[in-house]
Amino acid sequence: MVRIQRRKLLASCLCVTATVFLMVTLQVVVELGRFERKKFKNSNLQDGHKKVEEEPHRLHPFPEKEALALGVKNTVDVGSYPIVLWWSPLTGETGRLGQCGADACFFTINRTFQQHHMTKAFLFYGTDFNIDSLPLPRKAHHDWALFHEESPKNNYKLFHEPAITLFNHTATFSRHSHLPLTTQYLEDVEVLTSRRYLVPLQSKNNLRQRLAPLVYVQSDCDPPSDRDSYVRELMAYIEVDSYGECLRNKELPQQLKNPASMDADGFYRIIAQYKFILAFENAVCDDYITEKFWRPLKLGVVPVYYGSPTIADWLPSNRSAILVSEFSHPRELADFIRQLDYDDRSYEAYVEWKLKGEISNQRLLTALRERKWGVQDINQDNYIDTFECMVCHRVWENSRLQEQGLPPKQWRADVSHLSCPEPSLFAFSSPAAPALRGRSLRELWLPSFQQSKREAQALRWLVDRNQNFSSEEFWALVFKD
Repeated sequence: MVRIQRRKLLASCLCVTATVFLMVTLQVVVELGRFERKKFKNSNLQDGHKKVEEEPHRLHPFPEKEALALGVKNTVDVGSYPIVLWWSPLTGETGRLGQCGADACFFTINRTFQQHHMTKAFLFYGTDFNIDSLPLPRKAHHDWALFHEESPKNNYKLFHEPAITLFNHTATFSRHSHLPLTTQYLEDVEVLTSRRYLVPLQSKNNLRQRLAPLVYVQSDCDPPSDRDSYVRELMAYIEVDSYGECLRNKELPQQLKNPASMDADGFYRIIAQYKFILAFENAVCDDYITEKFWRPLKLGVVPVYYGSPTIADWLPSNRSAILVSEFSHPRELADFIRQLDYDDRSYEAYVEWKLKGEISNQRLLTALRERKWGVQDINQDNYIDTFECMVCHRVWENSRLQEQGLPPKQWRADVSHLSCPEPSLFAFSSPAAPALRGRSLRELWLPSFQQSKREAQALRWLVDRNQNFSSEEFWALVFKD
């Protein structure tokens, strides 16, 4: 009998011990999960780090913010807060009570909240905007908000007036949007003035014995800007080292061939050895400025830039980049670069601002100082957080106006919030040109853009009808004679 009791007691002790062990283990796992999740989220969403065409699904890569995450929708009284529903599941959050200063909103990707009486706004990520499923019918108090920091090639129809004006609130690369993201690839002033990667000019001159004056690194070939055509022509007049998949004639070390390595220290040090870099965007749109422009400025390399027609508004100084648009032909550009390559004093004029650590562009300084979000900065909200809170604040503002018996404020996007001209192709008559003959991806961008106009018109008509529609209806309208 005593032996049985001892066995029972031993069994009880083992159970208690096992339970305690499991609880401790669970806590460790939870804490590790929180740490890893926070570490992952602290890597900001940047074009240089994540190309849409390479990785279309984003797994909530945003810094933690003060919030109450909810596992089920009635954990708190959701009906007490405005609901802001991500129709594009960009954040991956099934439910979070987010604090935006004095205001709070419930943010979720759970579409079962579509008809909830407290749902006030729908958020869309432009690249994932899909006509197959939209929150229709749209009620009078339902605001639509668009976040689109990417190139127009990812969703051309949004870049036309009938489509962009469907939205009440915007966050785009345009300075005219409600939340401008023009400097989305620039951390701060300090990275521009830093001399961490700057290679002295004499060293660069010595390196010219084995390096070309110009470097080109692109693996997204034949985009709407037709940059590869220009670079191919330029190569007929001046030496260019090309490391990417496009026009490649030089190899990177094996460990740096992965596109994710383009922000690695080793990659930076290779690029920093060059005097000039061809910084060509994949699209030509006002204020669409990516890491292709900012990276060389950080590294002390002079960018030879083609892209945003408004780039002069964002230069650190009047003489910090060479603008392709100022030359009538690649031959002229090659002659100018060769001149700077041979004349140290003329070349140094383009890096003087860097050597002195002086940025004279007040527009750029003001934009960096006044923006309400940070880039790769865990001490600041990122632009997704700021976008959410902008919408939350506006929802609350209208709620307070209505409580006072006043009409709600109306926000509307206009065409300046997201607009790009139709793509055009370079046409050269030199011996380099015949390689471009024949149908290629570059020739598809113009018809794609023209079709996107019809898509925008069809989308507008169907949304204004305010009924659910099928993709068959949409495409029938697009191709209607």
